[in-house]
Amino acid sequence: MTKIVNEKVTLGKSGLKIVPVGLGTNAVGGHNLFPNLDEEAGKASVKSALESGINFLDTAFIYGPGRSEELVGEVVKKFGHRDEIVIATKGAHKITDGKTVFDNSPAFLRESVENSLKRLGTDYIDLYYIHFPDEHTPKDEAVGELAKLKQEGKIRSIGVSNFSMDQLREANKDGHVDVVQGEYNLFKRGAESEFLPYAKENGISFVPYFPLASGLLTGKYHVDDQLDESKLKNPMFQGDTFKRNVEKVNALREIANAHGVDISNIVLAWYLTQDTIDAVIPGAKNDRQVAANLKTLDVKLTPEQIQQIDFLFRD
Repeated sequence: MTKIVNEKVTLGKSGLKIVPVGLGTNAVGGHNLFPNLDEEAGKASVKSALESGINFLDTAFIYGPGRSEELVGEVVKKFGHRDEIVIATKGAHKITDGKTVFDNSPAFLRESVENSLKRLGTDYIDLYYIHFPDEHTPKDEAVGELAKLKQEGKIRSIGVSNFSMDQLREANKDGHVDVVQGEYNLFKRGAESEFLPYAKENGISFVPYFPLASGLLTGKYHVDDQLDESKLKNPMFQGDTFKRNVEKVNALREIANAHGVDISNIVLAWYLTQDTIDAVIPGAKNDRQVAANLKTLDVKLTPEQIQQIDFLFRD
């Protein structure tokens, strides 16, 4: 597997130094999200990522719940070099009597950070996100509590995820937000209208989730594929829309072949050319997928290719 040396960037104004291709770990212990997960394979993917030079791991309480943090923590502890690894995790889900609600109250966020520290087996969390907004807590109040936890050394930087633009503005009233995570991919480019410009203006890094659009942007689908019911619930996989989407993705194959990589690497590399996107965090269920994601770092798109991809997915 490729060994990466000194290819780090700074994640916005957070001060965190990361390799631009990280690892999303919702398939590491996320038994509530994926059926029949192999925990040993999940741990192996994290170990493989670290051995390859990837130093940015993204997890969350709700992956498991809690199990992903535990498994990531196990691997990091065994691997060592904690000061070189950037761990991001998230909280907001409050589970009571089997029911889940979102809670951004300062008291709950503090409790969530303390519990994540225990599960991860670490003294500090590099990046802590409010995973989802609740309906009642003022967002500057919620982020203010994270700022206190940052002063106490329990977290190093502050993020928010799934916030609306108004919620982000309120959350960043005092300039504490370092990172925003939101849905963004070549089929869903809504973030370009407000989120990305706001992030650029405020020195915030934008981390896209679902960057490969549930696999649609990997190039593995064909127009005549018979899709299972779970995919058919997604509008991107329905009828003529699915066929048009597949044709657009296939148009990337020539660029991928020119670079000697997969279509998914071209897509991820394109994101990294966008202002404020310093990192991508594709998931992986095994070390083979980790290696495939890493090839993204070998891709240097030309200005013409960047424009071509942009134009292709404009409508």
